Amino acid sequence: MERIIKFTDEHNQFREMARKFFEAEVKPYHEQWEKDHIVPRETWKKAGQNGLLCPDFPEEYGGSGADFLYNAIIIEESAKVGNSGFFLSLHNDIIAPYISEYANDEQKKRWMPGCASGDHILAIAMTEPNAGSDLKGIRTVAEDKGDHFIVNGQKTFISNGQLATLVITAVKTSEDAMSLVMVEAGMPGFERGRNLDKIGLKAQDTSELHFTDVKVPKENLIGKKGQGFRYLMQKLAKERLALALSAVEATQLVQNITLKYIKERQAFGKQIGSFQHIKFKMAEMATELAMCRVFCDQATLALMNGTLQTAEASMAKWYSTEMQKRHTDECLQFFGGYGYMMEYPIARAFLDARVQTIYAGTTEIMKEIIGRSLGL
Repeated sequence: MERIIKFTDEHNQFREMARKFFEAEVKPYHEQWEKDHIVPRETWKKAGQNGLLCPDFPEEYGGSGADFLYNAIIIEESAKVGNSGFFLSLHNDIIAPYISEYANDEQKKRWMPGCASGDHILAIAMTEPNAGSDLKGIRTVAEDKGDHFIVNGQKTFISNGQLATLVITAVKTSEDAMSLVMVEAGMPGFERGRNLDKIGLKAQDTSELHFTDVKVPKENLIGKKGQGFRYLMQKLAKERLALALSAVEATQLVQNITLKYIKERQAFGKQIGSFQHIKFKMAEMATELAMCRVFCDQATLALMNGTLQTAEASMAKWYSTEMQKRHTDECLQFFGGYGYMMEYPIARAFLDARVQTIYAGTTEIMKEIIGRSLGL
């Protein structure tokens, strides 16, 4: 079925370039990155050289002035090779918009070119040991000292935590107000904890961050003081859509891997894919995926024309990620004992899929948001 998004020739050329990059620079090395629990900085630089970092930044700041479809193409082509460690979308779609939309001109000149080239790697520090979905419960504080802040606190589960050179940090600037400040690598008192050992996403560095009397100049305040919570809420819809697009392609990859296997695997003298139960299951999953893709494409178009609603992004996020988790589990079953072996890509896909329904807002939070939109 033809997609409702109308990609231009330029989009298609960019997709072909992105596909070649991920096939050549990511897929062959991903297994080693999982053993190392980190992606080399050199890969980030190569992505920047190929225009895969922040393509929607204006040209004057190192980008291409591209529309969001270029970002969506990067998300899709990344997922098609099973990339779960090199978090370009986190950098491009989740964190960079805080700079491009809320930073002042001086900050943009200082930070954006490096984000587009790969010299800077971005992280956003929101989650704390005692504050996850409830962002108002954060305890990291920034004490106003006139021309600078003194930041104290701790963050956890921070993606890109080991590699990041720029960390947008949610801090309390008063008892009832949150602000965003940019903490830069090398600032005294800013320390990275251990690289957390996760059940999946092994190649992606996820860390604890510690702030002990970190002196952050007022020039690193992003947007207006006290508006941090509002900024975070405004950007969550785009974050959740990006995750939905990734989930759709990750599910497609799992189905492709499974189709290949069940056409080759023999049992009782015939292909296991010819058994009615497996055939019907694959038919159900293919149909659900096709319908989910249409909704996510529609949400993408809504984002581009400025009409995407928070509840709609939440629908896309919870449904696509739950679908990914469920389909991956069902497909693994068809592999039998081989599905439990890490040498088979379905096993890694199973582990990687589990977090999708947790980060960027749990499924339960998504349903709460949707329910409220219904007046409940």
